[in-house]
Amino acid sequence: MNLAGLLKRSSLSFSEFWAGRDIRERTMLAAAALVVAFGLAYALLIDPAMAGRDRLNNNLPVLHQQVAQMRALSREAAALSGNPAPPQLAMSRESIEAALARNGLKPQSVMLTGDSAKVQLAAVSFANTLYWLDEMQKTALLTVTDAEIVALAQPDMVNATITLRQPRNE
Repeated sequence: MNLAGLLKRSSLSFSEFWAGRDIRERTMLAAAALVVAFGLAYALLIDPAMAGRDRLNNNLPVLHQQVAQMRALSREAAALSGNPAPPQLAMSRESIEAALARNGLKPQSVMLTGDSAKVQLAAVSFANTLYWLDEMQKTALLTVTDAEIVALAQPDMVNATITLRQPRNE
């Protein structure tokens, strides 16, 4: 069967069907077809467009706020790009011991070798040791390369041997 023959037969079938109806039925069928066409047009075209418009109107203030934040961050980045990075503090025995003292820690020994430092602590607070390590990481950019921590019988007390390393400025 070809498409043209199928369309011709359908057209004839519809014509026979339509001719067999009286005026009132034709009016009712035309009105029903019109209602169905409007319903389909609304469901497929108008409702999705209106829902999308409402969604965009709801998102618009958030998007404006994000644009404002991005512009502020862009200005801040541009301002910071002109400023040189703060100088990295050199690692020294005195700076390590001062940071230990600020955190209530007394080292058994502090040994410096090139860009590494080995710190031995006995019977110290574990929490204070972590605060000290955090401070050293933030201020002197030191990283822990080796750590041996042994818990003692008392809560929060440890013996620790920690090796720190400072990356070279390049």
